[in-house]
Amino acid sequence: MTARTDIRFILNGKNVALESVAATDTVLDYLRIERRLTGTKEGCAEGDCGACTILVGRLRDGNLRYEPVNACIRLLATLDRCHVVTVEYLSGPEGRLHPVQQAMVDHHGSQCGFCTPGFVMSLYALWMEIPHPSDKQIETAIQGNLCRCTGYEPIIKAARAATAAGSPAEDALNIERQAITDRLAELDDGARVELSKGDSRAILPSSVDDLAQVLLDEPKATLVAGATDVGLWVTKFLRDISPVVFLGHLDELRRIDVTDDMLELGAGVSYSGSRDVLCTHFPYLAEYWDRIAGWQIRTMGTIGGNVANGSPIGDTPPVLIALGAEIVLRKGDTRRTMPVEDFFIDYGRQDIAESEFLEALRIPLPSRDTHHAAYKISKRRDEDISSVAAAFAVRVKDGKIFDARIAFGGMAATPKRAGAAEAALVGAEFTEAAFRKAAAALPDDFTPLTDWRASSEYRMRVSQNLFRRFWLETQGGDASVRLSA
Repeated sequence: MTARTDIRFILNGKNVALESVAATDTVLDYLRIERRLTGTKEGCAEGDCGACTILVGRLRDGNLRYEPVNACIRLLATLDRCHVVTVEYLSGPEGRLHPVQQAMVDHHGSQCGFCTPGFVMSLYALWMEIPHPSDKQIETAIQGNLCRCTGYEPIIKAARAATAAGSPAEDALNIERQAITDRLAELDDGARVELSKGDSRAILPSSVDDLAQVLLDEPKATLVAGATDVGLWVTKFLRDISPVVFLGHLDELRRIDVTDDMLELGAGVSYSGSRDVLCTHFPYLAEYWDRIAGWQIRTMGTIGGNVANGSPIGDTPPVLIALGAEIVLRKGDTRRTMPVEDFFIDYGRQDIAESEFLEALRIPLPSRDTHHAAYKISKRRDEDISSVAAAFAVRVKDGKIFDARIAFGGMAATPKRAGAAEAALVGAEFTEAAFRKAAAALPDDFTPLTDWRASSEYRMRVSQNLFRRFWLETQGGDASVRLSA
């Protein structure tokens, strides 16, 4: 196959073509060092502080959609056929501040100013998507932005004020939307992209079938979807990950299909991209989903990547296991299916062969006789790694429990079902006593470790307490847990 050897994108208003691109080059370094667009700040280099927030627009099914992302862990090769918007592009004629920027000034939302451009870009993305957001939507939008000077109240006041400053329809980015759409369409030649810089190589397959072939040719390649984990391998551990095969641009991996009894998600569907359909069928996941990292990470990170990574503290595997989800693995033209729970073998080991990749996830739709819940325990409420993640799916008929699927993350070397606790529930009356008995059986399932996130004793105690919380919530203590609709 003839491959293109450069990436092509639009940076603010200008077309850019780059040939010399390493697999580990970051967008942040390119913007600050090569283009001197220093409004995008370098802070944590791990996607936590939001100082590096930019907008990246891409055509999805012919529609141009902008999303906030962390430039520090976004890898440069992924910008092919994108429109990159930095804070410098927001100012109007003669350098006039954008309404969001002006609101930050008027409401004293900036002191040292280091975090301010990142807040502006997150609030700008919110303003473009939801012109009149609620306080809850504002708070959710800036979960991924940290401020150590002003505090959040003036910033939230600025976000409220920006809603009264004019319609997003009159914003420059919307006015030029069709022109940018046309320019991006011209860049979309459907070709595979192969990049190199020194010994470093990066490949962007042209399709999922091409991806399967690339992995047969490059069985040792590193697969990168959202780079929310691999990005840290680059910025924190300085790892050589070449050759890299990038997946985030493949629309085929971002498909969402719903049948009468099944929800199927392509492995490249992001947390943000999956939220609406998941919360339609599983309303209890709304709060849980919004606690996965911050907005920037949720637009980049993928559910398939979270599973394939195999982390024992991943947020999505416990939920997927409790729901009885399956994954579809592909190698060449051959596919195999397995329950999510069987994918995890041991710490750092998953049931995946060379040249094989995770193509899709299949989630059975809920039955009306099932009580569901999902919990995340962490040191910070928002934008934090789980100490413990748990998911419950308990089926009840005529007052008796006839099936239970309970899964935990952070309690073992892999995400894992609580078999002894489940056994204590199945066949029992749906009573508080049954859940007390199940909680007492939990030490038969897990011997958690102590680390900087939590002690072994804390993990066990809080996990046992979740059984009581689940019981109380099913009795009407919390409307977020209810029988499936």
